[in-house]
Amino acid sequence: MRYYISDLHFFHENLNTSLDCRGFSSALQMNEYIIERWNKKVKDGDEVVILGDFSAGHAEETNQILKRLRGKLFLIEGNHDQVIRHRKFDQNRFGWIKPYAELHDNKRKVILSHYPICCYNGQYRVDDDGNPKNYMLYGHVHNSHDEMLVNEFIFRTRASFVKSRYVDEPQPVPCHMINCFCMFSDYTPLSLDEWIQVDEKRREKLREDSMGK
Repeated sequence: MRYYISDLHFFHENLNTSLDCRGFSSALQMNEYIIERWNKKVKDGDEVVILGDFSAGHAEETNQILKRLRGKLFLIEGNHDQVIRHRKFDQNRFGWIKPYAELHDNKRKVILSHYPICCYNGQYRVDDDGNPKNYMLYGHVHNSHDEMLVNEFIFRTRASFVKSRYVDEPQPVPCHMINCFCMFSDYTPLSLDEWIQVDEKRREKLREDSMGK
């Protein structure tokens, strides 16, 4: 099984009181909760792709976190991942570390970037039943004002009808960008299908809230 998650920010103390307001009493308490949630879901043979901003800690303490996490790890580099360049950081814990990647997941292509890509590769592609063939998974923006802007782009794009080489008549753009922010999944890595469900429920609530204003 392959899972995805973003912006864990191990050791990032300030996120408990600002931006995310995660509410833990300390970074250490946050670290322990994330590890517990992770290992409850992930088995040793599973793969987990981290979409950036893994740890704000030093190399040695970050290595200790890595030893406790189950699964085979892969990292999309984020803007807060400076620790990976430290000489004492154990990069061998990761199958690969890349700034960008494209993978296949159960006959679908997954576009992986720490930063949201609004016009991603294969955005218009659908299968014979009209289901999207490509998904864009991202992080970076947490649940911030920037994420609100991304949401607005997605809503407007899905409402747009365009003609492409994949369809005979103009169709709505199958824009499927999913923010794999760890707080959206209660710090649990999720499969692509699970993230699709979480994302659709979250965006439906946002749509309902905007209509109720």
